Amino acid sequence: MTYDLDNLTSLLLQFDALKIIIRRTYISGGERVENSAEHSWHLALACWAFAEYSDTDFDVERLIKLALVHDLGEIDAGDTFLYGKDRDSAHIAERQCVERLAMHTGNPITDMVEIWDEQELGKTKEARLVKVVDRLLPFLHNMNSDGQAWKDHGVRLSQVQDVHRFIKDYDSEVYSWFCEKLDYAKDQGWVEE
Repeated sequence: MTYDLDNLTSLLLQFDALKIIIRRTYISGGERVENSAEHSWHLALACWAFAEYSDTDFDVERLIKLALVHDLGEIDAGDTFLYGKDRDSAHIAERQCVERLAMHTGNPITDMVEIWDEQELGKTKEARLVKVVDRLLPFLHNMNSDGQAWKDHGVRLSQVQDVHRFIKDYDSEVYSWFCEKLDYAKDQGWVEE
């Protein structure tokens, strides 16, 4: 096989731009906020761990691809705050970015847009797990930083409940754990009523 290394490395630098997309979620311990590349790596590894732990037969390779692609659109669109008002339309600009990356002359990944669409629509069991864990990780970071991002942005209890409610239909065990931890966060004053 002969590589077109100039085009391939140009694509790799495009992917690398995900590192400069700053999120509002603090890393463990609250020392700093994470970037989208760190989040995507964490999501891929967390999904793999969930899949290994689960009784459900997940396609782990597909699951990891979904997790790695899920925020690529933020390279052009930027991060959309989980509790922000502009979440409903963010997927449009994100998909356009994924389409742009898919069309890059150095891109050998022929199903990039298809994979992005799959995770966005959440119709497969792998895509549903990605969506659950994608919500779980920022929540976990807030729990580990005494609600630092929630406090910084004045996030209310109802907002946290609203964006996590769908988990109840996907995984009742995870949802019960979430509710228990959220009650604790509320009791600690980490999230406002």
